[in-house]
Amino acid sequence: MRKGTPEQIARKREEIINACEQLYQTTSFREITLKEIGKITSFSRPTIYNYFETKEEIFLALFKREYDRWNEQLTAIHDQNERLTKAQLADKIAQSLADRPQLLKLLSMNNFDMEANSREELLVSFKHSYGRSLHLMSMLLTKFCPNMNVTDIQNFIYIFFPFMFGIYPYTSVTEKQKAAMKEAGIDYVYQTVYELTHGCLVRLLGE
Repeated sequence: MRKGTPEQIARKREEIINACEQLYQTTSFREITLKEIGKITSFSRPTIYNYFETKEEIFLALFKREYDRWNEQLTAIHDQNERLTKAQLADKIAQSLADRPQLLKLLSMNNFDMEANSREELLVSFKHSYGRSLHLMSMLLTKFCPNMNVTDIQNFIYIFFPFMFGIYPYTSVTEKQKAAMKEAGIDYVYQTVYELTHGCLVRLLGE
């Protein structure tokens, strides 16, 4: 049973999420356990179960927080600019994702398992944040690309958001992977998050 005020509960949840994030910098999702997360928090592993029932729920909370932070950036693009050309809009959206490597890394994971092993109320909370991203992107396109109609905007979203799932693996390549590509004779041009995303956006937005 959770004890404390809503503020205290929120702080404890945040501490658990932060611990998960810290481990995720150097450890794969598969290798991270509740036991390992508990080791770098101020309370025991059994206490974690008062806030999250599975490891996937903690990752889902981290995922939600990353969407919330990206949403803040998208909101700033919308609110702080009166006008943007398509080239300028592509630049700002690409930079916003270059600033969010954690979001891109989480997107590259098996989200099906993460969502399947989380309680519905936590999944709904996550979907609110994800849905907010869809809405904000639609707002940006409506404001700065007035020539795009509802169908154009919908098509953009259904191409760009699935594209985001592949950004991290295509841009965060290890030396081992590079060596394997070279040995396999694959002439691959490595790009940054910004370069890959900007190129996609320019093509989607057009002239």
